[in-house]
Amino acid sequence: MQTLIVVILPVFLVIGFGYGSNRLLGAKTTLFEGLMAYAQGFAFPVLLFRGVSTLHLGDTFDPPMLAAFYVGVMAGFFAGLLGARFLFKRAWPDSIAISFATAFSNGGALGLAITERAFGVEAIAYNFAIIAFHAPFVYLLCVTAMEITRAEGRGAGATILSVLLSMSRNPLIVGIVLGALVNWTGLPIPGAVASAVDMVAASAIPAALFALGGVLAAYRPEGDLRLVAFIVVVSLVMHPAIVFGLGQLFDLGVGQTRSAVLMAAMAPGINAFVFANMYGVAKRVNATAVLTGTAVSVLTIWLWLTVLP
Repeated sequence: MQTLIVVILPVFLVIGFGYGSNRLLGAKTTLFEGLMAYAQGFAFPVLLFRGVSTLHLGDTFDPPMLAAFYVGVMAGFFAGLLGARFLFKRAWPDSIAISFATAFSNGGALGLAITERAFGVEAIAYNFAIIAFHAPFVYLLCVTAMEITRAEGRGAGATILSVLLSMSRNPLIVGIVLGALVNWTGLPIPGAVASAVDMVAASAIPAALFALGGVLAAYRPEGDLRLVAFIVVVSLVMHPAIVFGLGQLFDLGVGQTRSAVLMAAMAPGINAFVFANMYGVAKRVNATAVLTGTAVSVLTIWLWLTVLP
């Protein structure tokens, strides 16, 4: 119970503040959409830039940990894709958007916050190693699948170019790439710039959590609720269970196991709705899955924290 109160409750209270500001205080949804755009389009890229630029790859780049996590991501992707298509009879574009929700956990806003509060700021170094590949990997996977589905006679070269253009415009990927360049080259960052980066990076998580609450308040549970339940189970149970099992098989260290499982155990990220909205498919289902998954994850995260060492 102490873990629920001390670690999890403050994170979800910030989400609740945003939710209540929208539903009870009348704050306009456009305010939260703008704040989310700031968090996703600028603050989180800056946070990732800082994290990746200072990452000691020899200490945190752990191939078995990454293998355990991304096998879970792939399992979530195929479970969502094939489940939506063959169990729920959704069209392929809808199924791909749904697979984004089952593959992409909210490791940025929730995963970092929960890991830091549970195990300390040093523990999130492994989270950064996962985040460095998480968004690019899932976006590459789902954008490629969607572009192939929507190719409509285009050649392979045109499809690949479309995928690359979509990826190059993603701010998260830009932040990661710039951070990696600074890390690999050892380029010094002036003190004033570093201080500004720290200020923006510090705003990323609380801004994203508050905005998430306000954005979720604008959506009502609707769509195929059986499919939503399927997405939530894959995201909150199957994905972290696979990562935990592989962590035991690969004999991961305590820190690696904590970060990998908690990152996998987070609810579908708001990017699942962003991706669905970008292509105009499965928007209601993904929005409801993010809302429902975030609410249910209060309990499932608590359970995973009791399992973890």
